[in-house]
Amino acid sequence: MKRKFFGHNFGVVYRFEVVRMLKKKSFWAALLAFPVLISFILGIVIWSNSAAEQASEDLSQQTFSLGVTDQSDMILPELLKQLDAKTIADRSTGIEMVKEGKIDAFFYYPQDLTKEKVQVFGQNVGIFQNFKYQSVADQLLRNSALMQIKPSLIAVVSGNVQTETTTFQDGKKYDPIMEMIAPGIFIVLFFLIIATFGGQMMNSSVEEKENRVIEMLLTTIRARTLVIGKIFAQLTLVLIQVGVLLALAIAAYFLLRGHLDLPNFDLAQIPFDWGRIAIGFLIFFFSLLLFTGILVGIGAAVPTAREANNFLAAPILLIIGPIYAVSVFITNPEASVSTFLTLFPLTAPMPMMIRNAAGNLTGWEAAVGLVILAVTAVIVFIIAARLFQTGAVEYSKRMSLKNIFAKKA
Repeated sequence: MKRKFFGHNFGVVYRFEVVRMLKKKSFWAALLAFPVLISFILGIVIWSNSAAEQASEDLSQQTFSLGVTDQSDMILPELLKQLDAKTIADRSTGIEMVKEGKIDAFFYYPQDLTKEKVQVFGQNVGIFQNFKYQSVADQLLRNSALMQIKPSLIAVVSGNVQTETTTFQDGKKYDPIMEMIAPGIFIVLFFLIIATFGGQMMNSSVEEKENRVIEMLLTTIRARTLVIGKIFAQLTLVLIQVGVLLALAIAAYFLLRGHLDLPNFDLAQIPFDWGRIAIGFLIFFFSLLLFTGILVGIGAAVPTAREANNFLAAPILLIIGPIYAVSVFITNPEASVSTFLTLFPLTAPMPMMIRNAAGNLTGWEAAVGLVILAVTAVIVFIIAARLFQTGAVEYSKRMSLKNIFAKKA
């Protein structure tokens, strides 16, 4: 039965499609172009941050003569002494001293800081260098305030008080956010694959139509075998691409986290619920089969790759749409809309994966949903085969439902 459905030439088609693409320089060029571009941008960011930090450090080390008038009584004398700042009796005197070049800068702190502005006057030393005056004025006021407040109050006001919450389930420590990480990876992978490589999948069935070699292929290989071989070949190629990109991303993380202040992840603290991970993988696998079949079928139904790309938005919307109901899937999974979106095959992937990651996908919903996805994928494969065979001679027009189902695949 398996051989009859796939066809005895399935392996030939599968190997041909995969090997042909892997041998193409354009395949690897397109795959590596994105990480190379990102690496170039990150290089610029790292260099820019390094240059900015060095410039800020150089700026902070510069000294200048300073005068201060403090009507607010907030500035501490010891801080003024550290800066070797002069205390000036009034605002007008300080401004005149800056104008005459007797001091480089003058800070005026008004009596009511909530209603009046702190005023900074200084000698012009360039656009970037002029910022040092305001920076020092702000830092002087901030440090004076902090030194007069209890450290505990500072921590509360600044939001630096740390809170640790521990939750339990069935008498054991349970962190629902951490529990979502491992099964939630499939959500990211599925969205990334369809959004990034959807056009590639769709165009895979248009290529033979445009160069008009499809009739020769169909004289030796059944349409169903050809389509299924293409679908599985595309899945393999996409997974290879995703694997390469993930490997490069992981390598970049370990190489660049010191330069970009990236967070450290302790994989040992991530719990692995192998039951939910297995269900997540099955949902991911059958969802990928279904939508790859849909994309290949759309490509088979239109005459050109350009026209095929116009239809890419429809499957993307079917995937993205349910994401807007994510709060319902997590907080109210028993709602009728949640159940419908979970079990309707064209919207099921995201709801099922989100609910599985959140831990509220029931056993019967997982079983029924997987069966629905698998059966729908088979139906899509059959329809895609008919579209492919019927479209073999339709080079300049779209096909009607009458043409598709009037011919046998």
